[in-house]
Formats: sequence, C-alpha cells, structure tokens
Amino acid sequence: MISPEEMDVYLEKEAGLGKSFDTGIRRLTVAGEPLHIYFINGLCETRFIIEIMESLIALEKKEEKTTAALVKEHLVHQAVEEVTDPSKLPAAIMSGLIGISVPGTAFIIDVRSYPGRQPAEPDTEKVVRGSRDGFVENIIVNTALTRRRIRDGRLRFEIMRAGSVSQMDIAVGYMEGVASDELVERVRKEVTSIKTAGLPMADKTVEEFLIKQHYNPYPLVRYTERADIAAAHLIEGHVLLYTDTSPAVMIMPATFLQHMQHAEEYRQLPAAGTFIRLLRFVGLWMSLFLLPLWYLFAAYPAMLPEALWFIGPRETTEIPLVLQIFIADLGIEWLRVAAIHTPQPLSTAMGLVAAVLIGQMAIDTGLFVPEVILYTALAAIGTFSTPSYELGLANKLTRLFILAGTALFGPIGFVVSVMLVFVYLVRLKPFGAPYLWPLIPFDASSLWTILIRRQAPEQTGIPEINRTDLR
Repeated sequence: MISPEEMDVYLEKEAGLGKSFDTGIRRLTVAGEPLHIYFINGLCETRFIIEIMESLIALEKKEEKTTAALVKEHLVHQAVEEVTDPSKLPAAIMSGLIGISVPGTAFIIDVRSYPGRQPAEPDTEKVVRGSRDGFVENIIVNTALTRRRIRDGRLRFEIMRAGSVSQMDIAVGYMEGVASDELVERVRKEVTSIKTAGLPMADKTVEEFLIKQHYNPYPLVRYTERADIAAAHLIEGHVLLYTDTSPAVMIMPATFLQHMQHAEEYRQLPAAGTFIRLLRFVGLWMSLFLLPLWYLFAAYPAMLPEALWFIGPRETTEIPLVLQIFIADLGIEWLRVAAIHTPQPLSTAMGLVAAVLIGQMAIDTGLFVPEVILYTALAAIGTFSTPSYELGLANKLTRLFILAGTALFGPIGFVVSVMLVFVYLVRLKPFGAPYLWPLIPFDASSLWTILIRRQAPEQTGIPEINRTDLR
C-alpha cells in the first residue's frame, strides 16, 4: 500500500484532487504519522467527517500497535472497510464515501448524503388511500423503503457498478429461496456485462442493455415508483433492479396482463377493485380495436348487424375518413407531447384550446365528421386508462398498424393485422417467460386471478410465471 503522500499524487491523477473545486483533502498528523482524508463536497455528511476527525486527532502512539491499527479501532462509524488496493479509492470517493490514507493501508467509510427530494407519492401511480412514500433518486433510500415492508432475512440486495465513466450503482433485489436462481443469475450476469462509458438515462439505459429490445414497442419489464408494489413483487418471486439517480424500479419478468394491474385495485374492496380492473380491460380493448372496428363498419356498412345500424358517419367531407382518423389520433399525441413541455399553470389553458377551438372548429368547418372526434377521444381515454405508460404507447402504435391494415385491405386486412400482432406477442418471452401468460400457455386459475381481484387470504403462493418449469 502506498503512503499518504503518494496517495495524493495518485488521486490527483485519477480523481482530480486539487484540480476540481469540489474534491477535498484534509491532512492530519495522528500518533506521529501522516493521515490524509479525501472527500467530495456535496456528497458527504459534514458532521460525520468532523466526528471522525475529532476521534482521530486525540489518538496517542502506543508502542505495541501501529498507527493503522489504532485508527481502525477508533473510527467512530458503523461502515468501515479496510483496503490495500489504491485503485478502489477513486470510485468510492466519487460515490460519496470518504477515504482515509495512513502508512501501510487505507480505509473507506460510508458517510454518503446525496442531494435529492423526500419520498412522495408518484404522479403516475396515485391511489385514493394508501401510502404516499414513493421511491426517489437515492438508491439507499429506495432499498430502505423496501426493507421497511419486508423484514425477512431472505431479502437480498446485491450492489454492483456499471459504466466505466459514470460508475453507476445498481442493486439487484430478490428473495433468496423464492425467486428463481436461474433468473437471478441471468440478471446478475447481464448487469455485470454492461460495457459502456456512462448510463445517462439510468434505468432506461440499463434496460436496453439487459433486454436488447431493438424496435419492439411492447415493454418487456415493468416499472414502478411505489415501494409497496415493489415489495409485493419481491414476495411473489420477481427480481427487481434498483438504479441510482432513478426513482423507477424495474420488475422482471413482466407479462402483458401484469402491466394492467394497479395499486388502487388492492386499496378498495374486492368487488370495487374487480370493477375498476374490468374497466381497465375495457379501456385496453378500446385503445386497441375501437377505431379500426369503427372504420371497418363505416367503410363496409353491409357488415353491420341490424341492431347496430346507427354506427357510421351521417355526414361526409372532402377528407377521406381514414385520413381524418389518422390526423385526429396523431393530433391527440401531439397534444400529449405538448403537455409534457408546457408549464403547469398553462396546461389547463392549452387543453381548453385543444378541445374547444381545434376540435369544434374542425367539425364546424366541415373538415372532420363528429363521429371521428368522438371515437378518437374514446380510444385516447382507453389509452390513458392503461396503468403502464409504456404499454399505452405500444397499444397506440398497434392501433395505428391495425387501422392501416384495415384501410388498405378491408376486412381481410383487419383480421390479418390482428393475427400478426397476436403471433408477435406470443413469440415474445422476456427472461424466458411467455409474454401472454396466462392466456398462452393457458392457465385458468391464474387468468381468473388477473381478471378478478381476490381477497388477501386467497392470494397465496408464487405465481406460475415465476416458476422455473414454465421457462
């Protein structure tokens, strides 16, 4: 192990010591020998560093003990690691830990205090009743929120780093003996094999390295920012991935129908929860098939049953019907994108402009027929009722694909487009799990559990999807 003076030179090269204003060093003499403390301003808890220095300055030399042994005995902190390899210090210091160099050895002490917000309810997963402590951008806080709900010794959080430059902390969370060993090992191997300079988008960049999804629009992992949802999936045998600087936790494996579940269903009575869940599935159907089916019946009225004679536009315009639908559907997407970039005080005004001026004026000027606006709005409501934001976007792209097939080839195009989408989803197997489970392979009991909100005493055991014999 190099001396403190040599460590200064090493860290000056590897960590910018003395060059970056936020890299700090405090040089002390303890028991007659040099002791250097290295830290990053803004990432460390100052009072802990002061307490450590106070305890070390008062040390006196003892003949039977070396300075390193004395320092180790009197470091007043619970997380102390002795290292003999100097290459471990730069990454640790840049992560918010402090390094202490003494002749013969060095110590790494965890006094991290990352800047960030306090736990609050996620905007995308709100509930009427229930906990309001959602995940934040601090991985330590997120794992602590999870452990608060699972006080079992089998809960594991394996920490590792990815990115040669960013050195991002990633934790693999699972219940030992409950989660599949094969799945845990696969996730662990994929994380350690990430070869990149940095992870600028944190969890999303990690997902793209793990999944290699290419241009598949459907989400193959599920995200959550709620600690109670994360804990429930851990107990069921899922593997979770926590990425520092991100409040979203990845859940693996995740199927199509599992993306339709929401915490609100479990915060209500079973009857009310079932009602809410079935409404969501109706919204799912609307987001996928309502527009293509309406266009099919409007373009081919002979296919309509007599009881549904009223379906179809009563008026006509110069713009083809299918083009009206595409413009209206894409227009809603433009409004959604605009709302993301619009300041909160102006978003309500923008919505009124879009609904009253654009929609109504398009009808009054004869560009669109009223039914197009109506059914496009219903399809959009179905998309927004999907709990998973990623699944909602994927369903929108699928809807446009089916609509294009129907417009080009009529009824045959509708059937073929739906079958192509179905076959494509059947072939998806994220982490070896069938994406359309429990439809394919068919599991009546699990399908009933997904469709109907069961009481807590009935929700026992590990879902079939997490068993290794299904993969």
